[in-house]
Amino acid sequence: MNMTIKTALASLFLAGSMFATGTALAQDVKSHNFKVAFVQNIDHPHGIGAKKFGELLEQKSGGKMKAKAFGGGSLGGDAQVISSLQGGVVEMTLVSPGLLTGLIKEFSVFDLPFMFTSYREVDAVMDGPVGTRLLGMLTDKGLIGLGYWDHGFRNITNARRPINRMEDISGLKVRVIQIPIFIDTFSALGANPVPLPFPELYTALETGTVDGQENPFASIETSKFYEVQKYAATTGHVYNPLVAIFSKKIWDKLTEDERRIVQEAATEAGLYERKVSREANEKSMQTLRGEGMQITELSVEEIDRMRQKVKPVTDKYTQSIGPDLVAEVQAEIQKVRDGK
Repeated sequence: MNMTIKTALASLFLAGSMFATGTALAQDVKSHNFKVAFVQNIDHPHGIGAKKFGELLEQKSGGKMKAKAFGGGSLGGDAQVISSLQGGVVEMTLVSPGLLTGLIKEFSVFDLPFMFTSYREVDAVMDGPVGTRLLGMLTDKGLIGLGYWDHGFRNITNARRPINRMEDISGLKVRVIQIPIFIDTFSALGANPVPLPFPELYTALETGTVDGQENPFASIETSKFYEVQKYAATTGHVYNPLVAIFSKKIWDKLTEDERRIVQEAATEAGLYERKVSREANEKSMQTLRGEGMQITELSVEEIDRMRQKVKPVTDKYTQSIGPDLVAEVQAEIQKVRDGK
């Protein structure tokens, strides 16, 4: 566990102790039942984190506030659920930042290809000034940013051939998230990107509508893509945090105590989910091999070739995101690499 998470947990423990002993009797808390919607299956780390959030919410509110997890896209795809939050129909969701770029272009900074190489770099940015500032921008869009959980480093799979080098990606029909930067990144790598909602992906792979897809290994395992995908490669082309967001319409109706409880539960559940997700992604790689997937572990040199190939994409989106913001993120990453 890195120092960022240790420090955050220590602060939460102290705050929780003070809350329990000092203000619990004066809580202004009513009964609430929240829906937490997400596209991954319920047994995915996202689902485990959502359940943890529900447990903490109930515990901190004396049983008055509850949250039920709705996984597998049962309440709709990401875009539909974000709209439902804005309308106050669904209370909370967990999404990759790319799905928020239509509202706030700066969230695209997390989708710049080959930006991050370690979780330490990731946490320094997410838990630092940049991450905090971006969450604050959501308020004007009818959303409340509760924090960053974990999705993981994305890797390519396909049913046609092993990917041992960049050229092996050429010509593959690869499902991507429905945002321009992913389409441009995979086009630059020579693939034929096909944007599709996640709930439609398994069928598209099964029927051969697409040859492959790209997701963290835990998602590949829990979605059982190994049943319809033979090959994988550790491209790690994008790291996705998971943004926990809440409906502002509902938030505005909560009391100060209720908001504090929701925020504390989301922060604590997020730290828990990060640990679970990262462990799951490591374990899933071995599980997928056991299910018969052939996984190629690409060299640093091959990854660097891909990074250079997609540099025009990085340059293009740096201009639209804002060069100063991208430079700020790169500076935070460099501090970690320099051991500062």
